[in-house]
Amino acid sequence: AVAATPNQHIAAIIAAAFYALWNLFSGFIIPRTRIPVWWRWYYWACPVAWTLYGLVTSQYGDIEDRLLDTNVTVKQYLDDYFGFEHDFLGVVAAVIVGFTVLSYLSLPFPLRHLTSKGDKSSSSSKMKKWFCSMYRLLDSIDSPAMRR
Repeated sequence: AVAATPNQHIAAIIAAAFYALWNLFSGFIIPRTRIPVWWRWYYWACPVAWTLYGLVTSQYGDIEDRLLDTNVTVKQYLDDYFGFEHDFLGVVAAVIVGFTVLSYLSLPFPLRHLTSKGDKSSSSSKMKKWFCSMYRLLDSIDSPAMRR
């Protein structure tokens, strides 16, 4: 994010926004079974949710020991509370690999678009100009005149 923004401060702000949304909809703070139906699409599109699903299910999804306070097995608790099923583990692994391949393959397209043959400026300076213009736009929206 630092290479695509004018400075590390803006990169930290952008990264923090992505991390906050990913953590909110990952199923760790709010389990998938309790996320409202109209927001569940973001749960399924969140790479952190798939990673959490895979980690928890692979480590605890096949344990048949009973919990002391509810007398429910660990496997059943994960299915009831989080919606994690151990049989879905192969799909989870495929989706995580898919996210990795997709992010790897999608990187060259914006870079090629930002670097045109007739333009002498580098791709990083174009990206910095774009982020600076977006920052100025957002700053103008947050002006005192807009708060009235």
